[in-house]
Amino acid sequence: MDLRILYFGVPLGARVLTDAGYPPTAACFGPLDLPGRRWARRRLAGRLILGLPDLRDPVVHRTLLTAGGFDAILSFFWPTRIPPHILGMAPAYGTHPSLLPRHRGPDPYFWTIRAGDEETGVTLHRLDATYDTGAIVAARRVPVAPDDTAWSLARKLDRPALALLVELVAQLATGRRPSETPQPTEGVTEAPRPSEQDLAIDWSQSAEAVVALVRAAAPHPGAGADFDGHFVEVFDASVAGVKPPPGLDVAEAWTADGSWYVRCGRGAVRLDGVRGEDGEPAALRTWLGRPGSGRS
Repeated sequence: MDLRILYFGVPLGARVLTDAGYPPTAACFGPLDLPGRRWARRRLAGRLILGLPDLRDPVVHRTLLTAGGFDAILSFFWPTRIPPHILGMAPAYGTHPSLLPRHRGPDPYFWTIRAGDEETGVTLHRLDATYDTGAIVAARRVPVAPDDTAWSLARKLDRPALALLVELVAQLATGRRPSETPQPTEGVTEAPRPSEQDLAIDWSQSAEAVVALVRAAAPHPGAGADFDGHFVEVFDASVAGVKPPPGLDVAEAWTADGSWYVRCGRGAVRLDGVRGEDGEPAALRTWLGRPGSGRS
């Protein structure tokens, strides 16, 4: 069966599908600053390609209908909601980088690490009118390493997510529809974009909790703190293997052996990577005073 696929997402997904023998009939790419657009123009020449179209625009809808007769809609990192009138054109599926219904939303990487999850994964599910609520088709479990950051976790989940898409289209190509299981109503958590408050370091927490926040926010936007009125973003930190000096209060910093440390509610953290608001490395040695817990 020659599948007619309408694809939404980054060029990487379209390339993997094409290499597997299932090139999209039409593709909507976004964000536009990711690599692969030149490949798409070459390998998908003669097929409909749209760059981050407004799916609410009636002209876009008519254009997709003209190229239509789709057997399936597939989504891989599409940045906006796909409206119901588009989803109604064919059975629609997408991958989500968490084990649904845990961490529904746009930033599961941050919340997976922030929550201290030891395991995560990817979920292939039906797309519906609301985010990440459709019936589950398949899932793959992946361990979270103690040193994973949001970035490394995202890269780690790409491969199993794409494998699920290829397995799905291979099944659809035989004329078989996959079985679907409604998401459970228990265990639902949300994963919104972290707020400034979510990103602010609370030094009264344990050193392990502070490091988890730094990893969750790394490499960007970084976990926020201020040192004597100087805002910084901490993008790399580790639990200190040394004890704070006697008399040092929680949230006070000290330097030893060329490194900066901060006392936490339990233990201490070594600051391994800090930058200022300008994105440049911060010269902490020029600042004195007490680090705060919020952004200024």
